[in-house]
Amino acid sequence: MNPKVKMILRILLGVFVLVFGVNKFHSFLPMPELSGDAAAYFGALMNSKTMTLVAIVEIVAGLGLIFNKYGALLALILMSVSVNAVLFHAVLDPGGIGGAALLLVLNVLVLMGYKDKYKDLLAG
Repeated sequence: MNPKVKMILRILLGVFVLVFGVNKFHSFLPMPELSGDAAAYFGALMNSKTMTLVAIVEIVAGLGLIFNKYGALLALILMSVSVNAVLFHAVLDPGGIGGAALLLVLNVLVLMGYKDKYKDLLAG
């Protein structure tokens, strides 16, 4: 992958998760209305402080990716957030899947940019 493309994708992913992580604390982006099971599940995540942990992970990962510190590790950790966001929207809120799908695609592309860092990890 071209180093400039890799850098742009890394920074885009970093800004994306940083904005949504900070938004979980300060609510500057409007949140769409959830109904039924989606609202119940999201409410349980909020009440159990799980979303606070997700926000912290997003903020740390976003800053790390923007400043290129521990990017390979943070992109890997962020993959769990990406997959869970896609699954939440696919099952409970299909109308809102666009942002989660973009997050997943960006995350996969950034992981592909770090593939040389994972060679030892994936060597069988």
